[in-house]
Amino acid sequence: MLHINDISFRHGERVLFDRASASLSDGWKVGLVGRNGAGKSTLLRLIQGQIEADSGEINLMGRTRVGSVPQDPPGGDIAVIDAVLAADVERSALLAEDETCQDGVRLAEIHARLEEIGAAAAPSRAASILNGLGFDNEKQSRPCGEFSGGWRMRVALAGTLFSSPDLLILDEPSNHLDVEAMIWLTEYLKRFRNTVLMVSHDRDLLNDVCDHIVHIDQQKLVAYTGNYDFFERTRAERLANDAAQQAKLAAQRKHMQAFVDRFKAKASKARQAQSRMKMIEKLGPVASVPIDERISFNFPSPDILASPIETLDDVSVGYPDGPLVLRNLDLRIDMEDRIALLGQNGNGKSTFIRLISQRLEPREGQLKKTPKLRVGYFSQDQEESLDFEATPFDHMARALGPGAGEAKVRAQLGRFGFSRDRANLKVGVMSGGEKTRLLLALATRTAPHLLLLDEPTNHLDMDARASLVDAINDFEGAVVLVSHDTHLVKMVADALWVVEKGTVKPFDGDIDEYQAKLLKERGARPPKAEKPADAGSKKDQRKAAADNRTNKAPLKKAVDSAEKMLARLTEQLNGVLAKLGDPAIYAGPGSVVTELQKEKARLEREVENAEKRWLTAQEALEAAA
Repeated sequence: MLHINDISFRHGERVLFDRASASLSDGWKVGLVGRNGAGKSTLLRLIQGQIEADSGEINLMGRTRVGSVPQDPPGGDIAVIDAVLAADVERSALLAEDETCQDGVRLAEIHARLEEIGAAAAPSRAASILNGLGFDNEKQSRPCGEFSGGWRMRVALAGTLFSSPDLLILDEPSNHLDVEAMIWLTEYLKRFRNTVLMVSHDRDLLNDVCDHIVHIDQQKLVAYTGNYDFFERTRAERLANDAAQQAKLAAQRKHMQAFVDRFKAKASKARQAQSRMKMIEKLGPVASVPIDERISFNFPSPDILASPIETLDDVSVGYPDGPLVLRNLDLRIDMEDRIALLGQNGNGKSTFIRLISQRLEPREGQLKKTPKLRVGYFSQDQEESLDFEATPFDHMARALGPGAGEAKVRAQLGRFGFSRDRANLKVGVMSGGEKTRLLLALATRTAPHLLLLDEPTNHLDMDARASLVDAINDFEGAVVLVSHDTHLVKMVADALWVVEKGTVKPFDGDIDEYQAKLLKERGARPPKAEKPADAGSKKDQRKAAADNRTNKAPLKKAVDSAEKMLARLTEQLNGVLAKLGDPAIYAGPGSVVTELQKEKARLEREVENAEKRWLTAQEALEAAA
């Protein structure tokens, strides 16, 4: 469907792509990944023809319809449902022509095409998509202009999904969604029939949806089969193998160079020395294996307070001169808590965060806190308050006050990956991820006992999100978290509190159980790949499900067996590579090295074959789902 052939592209003085190539087949669901600034969004713009490559070609096969979420979402007086319906340009044009056309033959063609594209069912399909993204019937009839920018971006996303393009391009689709909408979108994309190319830092989304990963690595495009977790394992193994190979070459070079250095001045050994010098030249330079540096960070540890550190007794809260948002809250927060807040955007999660951070006072009831309690508060909205002409050092020095010396300022910034050079850059030239890390550094500067994080993962890449998981898990205080990143919630949260219907209540279960409950309760269902004409009785359905499990059992067994074989062979290969990477082995008999090299070649073939068997078994299992 899509062929990227030897493209090169330079942004200013920086080369983003250097003769990069990749191909996408029809029906693939592809995650485009890479470090921040690697060129992911640039590649999407190149594919859509918004910018041109310096060289190379990008070809879309046939009359491929490409759809992406517009950056300028619909607004004004147009109703939400009408804005989504208008996104299907062909349907809108045919309906408009149908109203004025006088040619009977053309009218017949119009009606045939409208029936072919399912125009009559379009309103219900659009309403289903909107419902899944959080718009109930009342919201769907309201003008787009009444909604915030984030909600209008959801309307734009709904329109793109509704248009059902042949190639669906999504750039960080989770940024404006809550967990509930993300759960629905994940299910929708899993069942989407056409091709998907998606940039995302949401690990669960990439794992659940994608069957291929394209990695932007060293200005090239490297394709992998499988989801994100499989890509990570495969790449780690490749880097380990490359490192072992480079170590082997370095050892060979060192051994031969030692011979040259020892005997090049001796006439009797001159010919052998010259021979080894030529062999060294053929080996070429020792290439370093590129390793992406992961920036780690951590939160300062507070002194320990007795629990509970906050209690809410029949508390109700709202904004001045407005109605109550949350009522009758009876909750407690302990020093060791890890709480994730769930619920649709607009239900009051941010209001609750402001309440427990004392940015909002209770209108009714009583909020009690430990007298020495220190609270750290992070929100992505705080980026607007940053001085873009100042440096991270300036911001931290102001926040800590005049008594803080340079060492203390730099120590706190250093916790979040700011070297001396990066700490002295103006905020205006920093990446989104660096601004997020600066805000986290500012929020934790007092070593808070209670850390409140409102969507902390926006602008953070995979490595930074992994560092955030580590930092939260190592933190010795309490954490209350709002995030659409279900992987982060799974990794750090011990308790889930649901914000809905004007209150906050603990959920008895984990995020997977919450997801299952939500999909069961929601009226909006993602489109299924196939819908039987007659669903039959519940007894028939249970029998069919049992038969399906029986049929899939040998397929699952084949997948497990192939995966274990692949792991065993990979472990054996790594053992051989480790031996070949030991310089001492080359000082012994050459026959040992020869046998190891033969074993390496054999194992590499077997690993490749085992990987193919695993992929075949996995595809068969997925086809039977």
